[in-house]
Amino acid sequence: MLNKVLLPSSYFGPIEYYAFLIKYRNIYVEIHENFIKQTIRNRCYIMSSNGKLRLTVPVNKTNNTKINNIKICYKQNWIKNHWYSIKSSYGSSPYFLFYENEIFKILDTREKYLFNLNNSLQKKIFEILDIHPSITFTKNYNNEKKMYDLRNHSFSINKIKPYNQVFMNKFNFIPNLSILDLIFNLGPQSTKYLREIDI
Repeated sequence: MLNKVLLPSSYFGPIEYYAFLIKYRNIYVEIHENFIKQTIRNRCYIMSSNGKLRLTVPVNKTNNTKINNIKICYKQNWIKNHWYSIKSSYGSSPYFLFYENEIFKILDTREKYLFNLNNSLQKKIFEILDIHPSITFTKNYNNEKKMYDLRNHSFSINKIKPYNQVFMNKFNFIPNLSILDLIFNLGPQSTKYLREIDI
């Protein structure tokens, strides 16, 4: 069995993404790929009062630029919009108050590069989950065959155990949302939940 997994950078990645992170001993994150639009690299999905909601970090228009060189665009106040959506969606969740200040503080640094923002948020999520994965950033575009390459994986697993979500009285359970949905709803139980996902 392969014990290495290669992942893309992600913005508040989906639950499945973290299931891979928690189960594999050797984690590689690709930093030399060209940025791919409309992926977890700069977007995530949360559950709002109107159902599934997409949040996208705007980036400066560019062609064939490596992910670690992608600059975030601040022409619009996307941080304010994202945080308003997150707070509206999860303000009444069991664990929102425990984590909100730490997470917002990272968003509010107005990080210049998308990769650096993702990495800072990733470290905070690891801290919340109390996990310590061995992360290696690729030194060049990785073509190694002896690892699971998930750079183009859709991260769309649906067969995961339901847990209580904020708006379940209004909608059916929505699986595999952003890791935010899990930690705000399950808090310290999130790690156990991730370990039990069959990937």
